[in-house]
Amino acid sequence: MANLKPILLVEDNPNDIELTLAALEAGQLANDIVICRDGAEALDFVYRRGPHEKREAQDPAVVLLDLKLPKVDGLEVLAALKKDPQTRAIPIVMLTSSREETDVVRSYDLGVNAFVVKPVGFDEFFAAIKELGVFWAVLNEPPPHRGGWPSNV
Repeated sequence: MANLKPILLVEDNPNDIELTLAALEAGQLANDIVICRDGAEALDFVYRRGPHEKREAQDPAVVLLDLKLPKVDGLEVLAALKKDPQTRAIPIVMLTSSREETDVVRSYDLGVNAFVVKPVGFDEFFAAIKELGVFWAVLNEPPPHRGGWPSNV
């Protein structure tokens, strides 16, 4: 299963990390889960910089991205990844407790693939994350790898 793409979880809340990992595990996904605790680390992971420079050159299956993050916030991470032709096709799910309309609108304007408000209750949160993981890591059909495409395509 070495060719399975990892799921990138970008979250700074330890409780949400623990719940998300448990829910993804319950979905019986074979994908590795990579945790980044701030937006700067997430960008370093995707672009293989700093401590991630030696990792395998493989985009995540999906990025589960919190909105409110230290260093670089979720909207900045989203904007950076969606404006870059090399990372634009990576599915990004904004996973946040924010219900502010401006956050939803801005996320979609920047190209988010889905905006999910974290359910308050444990059971609802667990179920939502489990379903997200299965959909994006198993059911979703990503575009073909861009690396071999001619530059005029």
